[in-house]
Amino acid sequence: MDNQVVIFELGGEQFGVAISAVESIVQMLPITHIPQAPAYVRGVTNLRGRVLPVLDLHTRFGLKPKADSKQQRIVVLQWGNTEAGIIVDAVTEVITLDPAQVEPPPPLTRTVASEFVEGIAKLGERMVILLDLRKVLSSEEEAPVAMLAAPTAAD
Repeated sequence: MDNQVVIFELGGEQFGVAISAVESIVQMLPITHIPQAPAYVRGVTNLRGRVLPVLDLHTRFGLKPKADSKQQRIVVLQWGNTEAGIIVDAVTEVITLDPAQVEPPPPLTRTVASEFVEGIAKLGERMVILLDLRKVLSSEEEAPVAMLAAPTAAD
C-alpha cells in the first residue's frame, strides 16, 4: 500500500512524517517560553484559541539550529493523545511513497538517538529520513508536553 508523507527540511536534512499524523501546517507564530521546560520544548503558542506545545526538533535530534526564516513552519501533529507542533526549517512537499522506495535504516545508524527513524526513502538521488513519531518522544518525555496542552479549569 502506498503511503502519503509530508516532507520537511530540518538542519539541512530531509525528513518525512505520515500525513495521517499531520493536523495542519502553519506559519511561525509567537512562542511563549516555559520556565524549566525540557530543552526540546520551545514553548507554547496560541493556535486558533488553543494552547499548543511547540517542540524544537533541532534540539531533540542534536542538529545545529538554523536562523529563523520566512520558510519556517510549525507542523501540527497528533502525538498519541497529545497535539503538539514541531518547528521545521521548511515544508517542501507531500508525496506518495511506494513501499519499494523505503528501506530500514542501516544497522550502523542504530543508536539511542536514532531510534526514532522508521526508514529511509530513496527518491532518485536524495534520501528522506522517515520518522516514527511514537518514538520521537518516550512516554516519560511526552508527559510534560501533554501537560502543557491540557485544558485548564477556566475552559
